[in-house]
Amino acid sequence: MTSSLDHDLLVDRRRLKRHLTGWRVAAVALGALAAFVALRGATGVPGRAHLARLRVEGTITDDRRVTEALDDAARDDSVRGLILSIDSPGGTVAGGEALHAAIARFRAGKPVVAVMHGTAASAAYMIAMPAERVFARESTVTGSIGVILQSFDVSELLGRLGVRPESLTSGLLKGQPSPFQPITPEGRAALQSVVSDLHAQFVAMVSEGRHMPVEDVRILADGRIYTGRQALALKLVDAIGGEPEARAWLAASREISAETPVRDLETRDLSERTFGFALRGIAKTVISEWLAIDGFRAVWQPGP
Repeated sequence: MTSSLDHDLLVDRRRLKRHLTGWRVAAVALGALAAFVALRGATGVPGRAHLARLRVEGTITDDRRVTEALDDAARDDSVRGLILSIDSPGGTVAGGEALHAAIARFRAGKPVVAVMHGTAASAAYMIAMPAERVFARESTVTGSIGVILQSFDVSELLGRLGVRPESLTSGLLKGQPSPFQPITPEGRAALQSVVSDLHAQFVAMVSEGRHMPVEDVRILADGRIYTGRQALALKLVDAIGGEPEARAWLAASREISAETPVRDLETRDLSERTFGFALRGIAKTVISEWLAIDGFRAVWQPGP
């Protein structure tokens, strides 16, 4: 049976652990705040020369923070160039266009190389077009130079259920396409015109970026995908390789040493990064201390 002294010791140890946890949480928070203040005061100090790396993964959307981060990097004298690391199946037309334009602005003053990984199709291929050099793996899935507008028609199903949707529109083409009614011939022609115009814009970007005649690009721009090896043969990419090959090309062609450090382009602002770090630190401290207290209780819990 555990003595009264052991029980008192248990209580004192628990109280001490709680006090230490509070002080450690406060220390982490104050440290993060100090770092935040120091970094804010140092934002105007030139940093060490480096390459920026923009990772584009998942669906591409029109993200203002990404384009602003690129514009900031373009103005930063410590940024020597950009490695565009792509692993994405594509995304929205507007998202691809916005990112393409931001990368082109960066390219106006500094070199850009694109490195395609598993997938770089559709809008993800579009954003590689401003790059001076495009690398792909032999097995990279790329291309898909095209535009798709999809809808569905459940009007027949609704009719079987006895449901008849009604809509009032300001014109014959308003509300098309709609899942509640078939597309009219006039609506189909208008929508096809939109898709064709978007496709022409995409073809023009590829023509400019790859230095190919528009007619040659059109032949390849029927929406099909290509492997990296096929894309190389069709001049849709420049070389087979990854980031090491891209770094070697920058060293040989743009005199940017292969030893130049690379930093991922941060799309969160300073306050988000600082307080995100603080919250992670606090959570880690609290969990660690809770586990320590809980483990202590398992050993020292008074017996019957």
